[in-house]
Amino acid sequence: MAERPKTIDFPGVVIVGTGLAGVMTALKLAPLPVLLVGAGEGCSHLAQGGVAAAVGAEDSPALHAQDTLQASSGLNVLAAVETVTREGPARIALLENLGVKFDNRGGKMTLGREAAHSVDRILHCDGDASGAGIMRALWEKIEAADHIQVLSPVLAERLSTQDGRVTGVQLAADGHPVLIKALAVVLATGGLGQLFDRTTNPQGVCGSGIGMALRAGATAVDMEFVQFHPTAFDLPHLSPNPLATEALRGKGAILVDGNGHRFMPDIHPLAELAPRDVVARAVFEAVKQTGRVCLDATQAVGEAFPDQFPTVFRLAMEQGIDPRIQPIPVAPAAHYHMGGVAVDGHGRSSLPGLWAVGEVACTGLHGANRLASNSLLEAAVYGPIVAEDIRAVLGPVPVTGGKVDLSAGDATAPTVPAWLRQMMYTHASLVRDAYGLEKALDMLHYWQPLSEAERNMKLAAQAVLVAAAVRRESRGGHYRSDYPATDLAQERRRFLSLDAIRNYRGEELKAAPLERTLAHV
Repeated sequence: MAERPKTIDFPGVVIVGTGLAGVMTALKLAPLPVLLVGAGEGCSHLAQGGVAAAVGAEDSPALHAQDTLQASSGLNVLAAVETVTREGPARIALLENLGVKFDNRGGKMTLGREAAHSVDRILHCDGDASGAGIMRALWEKIEAADHIQVLSPVLAERLSTQDGRVTGVQLAADGHPVLIKALAVVLATGGLGQLFDRTTNPQGVCGSGIGMALRAGATAVDMEFVQFHPTAFDLPHLSPNPLATEALRGKGAILVDGNGHRFMPDIHPLAELAPRDVVARAVFEAVKQTGRVCLDATQAVGEAFPDQFPTVFRLAMEQGIDPRIQPIPVAPAAHYHMGGVAVDGHGRSSLPGLWAVGEVACTGLHGANRLASNSLLEAAVYGPIVAEDIRAVLGPVPVTGGKVDLSAGDATAPTVPAWLRQMMYTHASLVRDAYGLEKALDMLHYWQPLSEAERNMKLAAQAVLVAAAVRRESRGGHYRSDYPATDLAQERRRFLSLDAIRNYRGEELKAAPLERTLAHV
């Protein structure tokens, strides 16, 4: 019999997730009491590429929006694209005010180029350690903020609801379940990369927030669209797989197959700087056909590696590869999820009392394929938007007495079963078909999870598989070998509920029930 959770009333907001989205939301909620909980560091600190924003003299928010739309393969929410690209420069200024030091030369920000960007607009911190630099500065602010209590490592297990409203979150703290009742709950739990055998995402990033939201009755959207980074280190024994940043290709690094042939110019006019889904599938196919693919930066970067890309240089040297004179073996790895909890322009989910922000949320910014370096920007833009909306919804509330007397214990991020990760990479990664998707769904049907964490990851995986099975076309990060063309008639978003996932029976489930649009989305 399951242990009955201890209940604690918290007179403020609980944020689940300690990455950029959660931290930005927490800081901007002041003076409301905030309980910031998480079981791991998330993905933000691992980001190498940087933040995209229209701060250059030759750039503009309109051009940034145009590039975002062009790379997305459709399905964008135009209001989200306009909001993020318009607010981008102001959010960069806000990050600077919070202590983030972006790289500059002679007092002028240095801007890089990445795939599908028409101008240089990527800002970095410490070369290719952008995420770590940003998070280091923001955590100094978190630790100094009187209104924020950090509770970590703590594992969030499920949401509490009453009369159709989210009223709190159940945690596994100090080895026992604890229910934190709160005025509002914000999910900032990141994506689901660890559901796949190869991923750049750290342990614990396995769709937990999506699973919790679906189980509580919230709606998910665009779940089929998973972006695979083309150039993760080809080191199957490591998880997560270290990333060879896209900025290397922006500097001129090239991809060569096992025969020494540079293949990307044969596939796309932008060659190595084509949209990520195009490059990732090309690398995937080249590995299958020739045995390996390498990223060769020996000519483009060479001796400048330690200064320009210190993170990649260190990672490569740790594996016995000197990237100044040797190409880096690479392979695609699950990197970013374009889908997630369906939210409106304020970050509200379909359930009152529940907001979502960052990768766990689907604002519609990314469409079917994310433009490089738009993810950190989205978190920086929507964190303050969510905070402002929560304050508006809650109205005047007491801003004292918000501390929770609770020991974090030694909770660890959940581990995804190896068979599940292998199954998802085999049947639901870069190339999918009906047979593989149905086989994977059958395997999940017979799996009986033993923990709340496993229930969440199972449901997130099922949502990806059902959405991929129903979308009988290829678009962005979703490629069906049995439906390789893009079908304009299917240029619409698909919303998923818990019932839709559980009731899916192959062809028996028509696409129509999944088209239910939320009133505020």
